[in-house]
Amino acid sequence: MSKELFLEVGTEEIPSGFIPKAMAEIEALLAKELEHARLTYGEIRTLGTPRRLAVAVSGLPTVQPDAEITALGPAKNVAFNAEGKPTKAAEGFARGQGVDVASLTLVSTEKGEYVAAVRKESGRPVTDLLGEILPRLLGNISFRKSMRWGDLDVRFARPIHWIVALFDGVVVPFSFGNIESGTISRGHRFMANQPFPVRDFAHYLEECERHFVIPDPERRKEIIRREVHRVAKLAGGHVLPDEGLLEEVAYLCEYPSAVHGTFSAEFLKVPREVLITSMRNHQRYFSVVDEDGKLRPAFITINNTLTDDPSVVIKGNERVLRARLSDARFFFEEDQKVKLETRVESLKSVVYQQKLGTSFEKMERFRALAEGLAGLLNPAVKEKASRTAFLCKADLVSGMVGEFPEVQGIMGREYALIEGEDAEVAAAIAEHYLPTQAGGELPASDIGAFVSIADKLDTICGCFGVGLIPTGSADPYALRRSALGIINIILDKEYRISLEEQVDKALGLLAAKLTRPVAEVKADVVEFFRGRFVNLMADRYAADAVEAAVSAGCSDLVDAEARIAALAAFKLQSDFEPLAVAFKRVGNIVKDGVDVPVDPKLFQDPAEGGLHKAVQAVAATVRKKIEERAYLDALTEIAALRGPVDTFFDKVMVMAEDERVRTNRLALLTGIARMLGTMADFAKIAA
Repeated sequence: MSKELFLEVGTEEIPSGFIPKAMAEIEALLAKELEHARLTYGEIRTLGTPRRLAVAVSGLPTVQPDAEITALGPAKNVAFNAEGKPTKAAEGFARGQGVDVASLTLVSTEKGEYVAAVRKESGRPVTDLLGEILPRLLGNISFRKSMRWGDLDVRFARPIHWIVALFDGVVVPFSFGNIESGTISRGHRFMANQPFPVRDFAHYLEECERHFVIPDPERRKEIIRREVHRVAKLAGGHVLPDEGLLEEVAYLCEYPSAVHGTFSAEFLKVPREVLITSMRNHQRYFSVVDEDGKLRPAFITINNTLTDDPSVVIKGNERVLRARLSDARFFFEEDQKVKLETRVESLKSVVYQQKLGTSFEKMERFRALAEGLAGLLNPAVKEKASRTAFLCKADLVSGMVGEFPEVQGIMGREYALIEGEDAEVAAAIAEHYLPTQAGGELPASDIGAFVSIADKLDTICGCFGVGLIPTGSADPYALRRSALGIINIILDKEYRISLEEQVDKALGLLAAKLTRPVAEVKADVVEFFRGRFVNLMADRYAADAVEAAVSAGCSDLVDAEARIAALAAFKLQSDFEPLAVAFKRVGNIVKDGVDVPVDPKLFQDPAEGGLHKAVQAVAATVRKKIEERAYLDALTEIAALRGPVDTFFDKVMVMAEDERVRTNRLALLTGIARMLGTMADFAKIAA
């Protein structure tokens, strides 16, 4: 009969950002431990609040199943001598496994015969196993920052105050630090700060609610979502949707309740984004909007307690917000006294990076890159792209961005509009920071896209050029995000440009700053982009199709994705595998190929002529389809060569003794390989 495990760890307040990761890690670590212990199990459910992490596992057995364990030892010829008697190697292996040497058996493997020891292991009571697993689980949870307390050797996110550990309602005895496991949990720190006993998971959930704790974060989110909508109506509007804030607030409380406050309508003169940022990032407030989506002078805050007099809480929050918004209004009014164009000059005194110079120097570099991109892709906006690049970093030296860094770009747009700059230029000033996260919004205009690509490319090439290359654990300049941003913009806009040429231009502008050989930097940057592109495409298409197409080149990212998509679709055809085998064989034989024309006079077998005619029949059509980027059609045309290729290999010895005949046959196959090679390297296809 299956049983339930329940574990709760009670702590001092854990930072909200730590909790979701810890919950996921508990589930993964516990699953791994149970599988290693040969224990079957049902659902694993994790819970978390600022003061507790909990997990419940259903469907566990009471006794670990027996096991027959086979351990491989030395090879047969090492374990036994010529007379078939055990050697010291066999005796030592048997002794190490705790078995008699006479009980050793022989096992056949791919590498030959090896001796093996087979021993039976009786299952242990699951309670005993859990007493070993659970403290190990707690010690293996990784937090961004952990701490010690007292003179203990253990570490955790915050000091632990209690542990509940039950299997089938009975305590699993173990200790972690100075805390012994038991049955006692505690209620809400302020509304029910008292202990209560736990019998099982269902009982735990009931008792938590009686003691003003909602341990399930998903349930807390639903309560918060419902409450903010209710309170927003009382405030005369609708809550501004913000799933990110909802996620964060849900892990800041154990028993959420919502109240709303107001602020002076005078503050609505400050740009909307500044007000939202002030409320969201600094106070964790939800914003309220009217039917048209316009910001109302109201906010909603989530409390961790129920209050007898909400007005006291509201007044305190209003007072804090008023001070914050007063600062924002002051900076907004003061900033308008200095034009953006004047602020650009101040960038000369702002160091962007010690080895790469000032923000002004950086601006000049990516301005030139943006002008070049506009000239290639949309010459009509070249002047606006140049103006955008010139102004887009000016708000970095404004008072508002100094106080609220999150609104960089946004304030540049607002100040540009106030100063009468072209509306497209103003919009692009804000857009050039996009995307700000994986899967985030991309620039809507070509102007914003050109400046965004240029700025990010200068950052990547500059950092690589002075040795600031991302590692597996560190990417302080967010170069991976910048590379993905460039790739996604290019694919979204379908810009047909050579990425390698743009890297060359960026490195040329950085020539005086580089501390590494330019050829080495270029190779590293190109490979860096290749890696990001391959990872992105592997999320959309079969990995081998991605690798095969990218191996034929990916400097033109739009073209590369088109080839990947065609190859992935081509792979779905029923006769693809034998076709891929035939094309792989062609590639394996010709390697780099031979650059001589095919001479039909040297054919010695009808199969040679048959293949030559087949190649000639499809070559022109294939070239045309490739020029049109109709790659699936091109691959379908090439597929007609399978029969002649198979016949050729069945009838013809490619590596003939006669050098002229051999070279002619290689030239025939080279034509096929190069026709394929413009689209993909079939050697990379798993067939």
